[in-house]
Amino acid sequence: MHPPATPPRFSAPDFPGRAAGRWAAGVPRSGRVAVSPAVRLCLLLFALASLPPFSPSAAAARVKDLTIVEGGRDNQLVGYGLVVGLAGDGDSNAASTLHSIANTLQRYGMAIAQTDIKSKNVAAVMITADIAAFLKPGSRIDIVVSSIGDAKTLQGGVLLQAPLLGADGRVYAVAQGPIAIGGFLGGAGGAGGATVQKNHPTVGSVSNGAIVEREIPSLFVHDQSLRLLLHNPDFTSAARMADAINTRWPGLSQARDAATVDVRVPPEYRSRDVAFLAELGTVEVQPDTLARIVINERTGTIVATSTVRISHVAIAHGALTITVTNNLAVSQPNSFNNSGTTQVTPSTQTAVNETKGGFTVLDEPPSIERLAAALNALGVSTRDMMAIFQSLKRSGALQAELIIN
Repeated sequence: MHPPATPPRFSAPDFPGRAAGRWAAGVPRSGRVAVSPAVRLCLLLFALASLPPFSPSAAAARVKDLTIVEGGRDNQLVGYGLVVGLAGDGDSNAASTLHSIANTLQRYGMAIAQTDIKSKNVAAVMITADIAAFLKPGSRIDIVVSSIGDAKTLQGGVLLQAPLLGADGRVYAVAQGPIAIGGFLGGAGGAGGATVQKNHPTVGSVSNGAIVEREIPSLFVHDQSLRLLLHNPDFTSAARMADAINTRWPGLSQARDAATVDVRVPPEYRSRDVAFLAELGTVEVQPDTLARIVINERTGTIVATSTVRISHVAIAHGALTITVTNNLAVSQPNSFNNSGTTQVTPSTQTAVNETKGGFTVLDEPPSIERLAAALNALGVSTRDMMAIFQSLKRSGALQAELIIN
């Protein structure tokens, strides 16, 4: 076991106001660098990721949190249904919706032609759900309801009873209930067509909205052995897990590959498979973490693991901003000029602003902490950080996997 790494030189109270002047190499302690809140939040995530564990058990996780048992996985269900009670926000008389309404009414003894049906209060939807292993008939699961027509919103609607099918075409659950969309659509049809929308009003959910009607058979122990499947396949994590299990029950576990660990049931647990799985799930393992940086360009989120390393490198960053403004002016003819007309005269102004860049050299032991300090000193934005990380990866100086969503 390696001794804990030297703690970072910064602390949480210093981060918002004074850290910029302290971190940058060559910057006096009294120096201040303006940093945006987005950059501060991102660097704080870097700082948290670079903190070393205080003890071996601090980074350990239970087997049940790192794996699933083969044969005990979830299954997907899907179904088609109708949502009613939409107060004029439903589908605009789509043929498929009208046909579905007519079929539903016919089940209750009412034969009505499609031409006599209006669907403004009804929306055709698809229903999706995940059914966990070992659920028995009568259990309830959550469902997600999504409009497939041109309904404006599902707000206030109620899903009519609809069967949910598995990949084999068999019915495993039945769904029904009022829909919660977590948002709203207001002002539709107001002055000038103005509307107010929050979140996605055409997608909603029903908590415990489906009742399980058929159990999915699950076999997790075969020939007195079971197989653990890692959520994040890794050879080191698989080997450590097998060693930790063998410490508790010697010689009963073996890592098959990066994603699979085989475990034999001990003789004292024969015919008590559930008790063994409960005990096995409490075994603690210290999983290995890959050096990885994940960037979500849509939300501006950057997450880095503590194992990220940077080669000795110099970073310079400058920003170029071009602003084009287009103004419209009105030219009026003289008062006594009967032949003149009023004209609109556009005018365009262009401004270019380029900030000066300067090299920041990473000459200390390279780590994500040092990189965060350098980016803080440069005062870059979150979007600029994304560009810098991509350039570091292309230069070969970033010893980590870079994932951009």
